[in-house]
Parts: sequence; C-alpha cells; structure tokens
Amino acid sequence: MSVLVIIPTYNERENVEAIVRAVFALPEPFHVLIVDDSSPDGTGQIVRDMQAQAFAGRLHLLERAGKHGLGTAYIAGFRWGLERDYEYLFEMDADFSHNPADLLRILAKCRDEGADVAVGSRYVRGGHVVNWPWERHFYSKGGSIYTRIITWMPIADPTAGFVCWRRKVLEAINLDKIYFVGYAFQIEMKFAAWELGFKIREVPITFKDRELGVSKMSLKIVQEGIFGVLQMRWRGFFDSYGHDTGKG
Repeated sequence: MSVLVIIPTYNERENVEAIVRAVFALPEPFHVLIVDDSSPDGTGQIVRDMQAQAFAGRLHLLERAGKHGLGTAYIAGFRWGLERDYEYLFEMDADFSHNPADLLRILAKCRDEGADVAVGSRYVRGGHVVNWPWERHFYSKGGSIYTRIITWMPIADPTAGFVCWRRKVLEAINLDKIYFVGYAFQIEMKFAAWELGFKIREVPITFKDRELGVSKMSLKIVQEGIFGVLQMRWRGFFDSYGHDTGKG
C-alpha cells in the first residue's frame, strides 16, 4: 500500500520543512510530493536541501515555471502519482490549516472502511473551524450550502481541500475536463467523482487558519466558486467527467 500526499506551494518557506517533517513523523510510510510554482522565496530550494539531507526516496519535488493556480498544481500532482504505484493520493495544504495527524483517520476511511473518496470536513458533526474571521465563515459555510443546493451533492463540505482519493477514482475522471483552477476546483473534483458513482465519505476535522505566510484567498477565487458551481451543474446535464469511449 503506497500513499502520496500532494502539497502545492507558493512562497511557503516558513511552513514547508515543518509540514514535511510532521507528515514523515506519522506511523505510516507516507510519501510527499511538493508541487512548487517557482516560489521566489526559495521554497523549492528548501525541499531540495531536505531531499539531499534525509528524505530521498520519500520526498519528491515537482517544480513548475510560473504561478498557475491550485487546481492545475493538484492535477499535475495527480498525473505524477498515477504514473507511479501510489494507491491513495491526498490533497493537503502546506500551512498547517490541515492537521497532518488527521491523515491517518482520513486514510482509514478509504483503506479500511471502503470509501472511494474521503473528505476532511469542517461541517459534519465533530468538525470545527478555528481562528477565522466572521466573513471567512460566511463565505465558506454559505458556499457549501449554495453548492449542495445547486449540485445536489450530499456533501457537507464540498469546498474542502483535505481529501484522499483512491487511485481508481482519479483514473476514471478525465482530468482534462476539470475546468476550474481556484475555489471551484475542489467542488468540481468532488462533483466529478459523485457523478461517476463513487462513494464519498466525510471525516470530521478541525481546520485552523494559517499562522505563518500569506493566505491565497481572493475575491476572484470566491467569484469563481459562485459562478463555477452553476456552470458545472449545467455542463453535468450534457456531458460526463468520465473518459470518452468513442462510441455513439
């Protein structure tokens, strides 16, 4: 059983070494892939130094030229992982808003309890959010309710970014059809899995706002989420997120 934790980074020098060490301290042989968009603060160099010092074979680095967005970073990571022997692939933030210890419970939901996709959820019983201003609560909780109404997905936290995917789910989704790169990317990936009939389950987590570095949230990202949900619901009536068969 091999597990890859994909962590996109852009200017995360304050967090990247600590998050990697926290993952590797867990009692599971996780591998980590850092997808770095040419961070000018030297994030990529910190990862290369760690590879040379201690973690060769478990710590991997995919460097991309320019800043291309969260969604494309994860898709690049998914493709990298699918080309190798990983059975479970995680999405996780670099800034400790996702507690690395929760990787174990989320993995167990897929590996031991039969979920195809396991979502670290702020909005199921037992889930919490810490250190958020009221407007972030409003946008996040309101966005989740709005998404459920429009898409009909039975997921309490569709915008969550702490997710475990079974390999077969990512192989079934045509990643070329994932359109959104920001806030709506997380929704679209779950919508694609749900549309294709995969079993999605949620695991309660405590989400803690970052303490170091700068948040990547912006009004543009929120707007993408609002209008993107409508677009993906509309496209879902006419097209599938699965691979084209060439029949018909």
